[in-house]
Amino acid sequence: MPNRNSLDRAASSYLRSAMHQPIHWREWGSEAFEQAAKEDKPILLDIGAVWCHWCHVMDRESYEDSALAQVINEHFVPVKVDRDERPDVDSRYQAAVSAIAGQGGWPLTAILTPDGKPFFGGTYFPRDDRYGRPGFERVLLTMADVWKTRRDEALESATSVIAAIEHGETFSGRSGSLSLSLIDKLVESAVTQFDPRYGGFGTQPKFPHPSAIDLLIDVAARTGNEAARDAATVTLKQMARGGVYDQLAGGFHRYSVDERWVVPHFEKMLYDNAGLLGNYVHAFQSFVDPDFAATARDIIHDRPRARRLLRLAGCRHLPR
Repeated sequence: MPNRNSLDRAASSYLRSAMHQPIHWREWGSEAFEQAAKEDKPILLDIGAVWCHWCHVMDRESYEDSALAQVINEHFVPVKVDRDERPDVDSRYQAAVSAIAGQGGWPLTAILTPDGKPFFGGTYFPRDDRYGRPGFERVLLTMADVWKTRRDEALESATSVIAAIEHGETFSGRSGSLSLSLIDKLVESAVTQFDPRYGGFGTQPKFPHPSAIDLLIDVAARTGNEAARDAATVTLKQMARGGVYDQLAGGFHRYSVDERWVVPHFEKMLYDNAGLLGNYVHAFQSFVDPDFAATARDIIHDRPRARRLLRLAGCRHLPR
């Protein structure tokens, strides 16, 4: 019988799919953290899901590679988490990786201290240097060296990340101080990152960011802010014309691999389409552009899912 790691006892089918990998995976829990403290090793945290394409790519390229597995087993205590099984764990470390790298997503890859504080993080790393990204082996060896020879830096980084997360988690609490100036800063940030040629924010890969678009539409409709209106409307029109939108079956894929919205990541999520449905309805109601109404109707042309999408999007009805 082939060797198996401890994931062969996991309840999650996604975790069990990794039981034949040469990585000494542990499930999330006190035993993994106790082992890390006892062996004085950092934790390699991998969070993914069965529906995540790049999670499977990283499994195939890196975690099934025996040479890389040797590096991981020697220098880290590896912990694998099913995002759908532990959304609480995912939520906290998504915030951490976003604070470190500026963007989260899946697979989520993080290096933690033995008590669970992240000092490095990212998403997908290729096995070797390519796509403008550092190779995973180089990343792992660098982080292992940091833990051994520059631990003060790692601990200082971890403390800063945790402080940023805690600030974010309490920002809107009772003690938080909110003002309208925050909206101006959010709009300014979105407009600054707006791509006026192809729409969207930043460069490749491009994500739709429905919450940011909805804020821009609201501000433009209430105040007449032309920059906010352009950022929202150009983005919505360019996405609807591109390959990120399923021109045959309707609905949006999760993101575009390129900056022009041409090459999609072939994965559709209900919550993405719910948010975008709300965007197109809101844009039509605000600017009375029939293209936005047409896209909104097309998103829910599959009637069995229409009611769920409308409920999630917070829309009572579509424009006629």
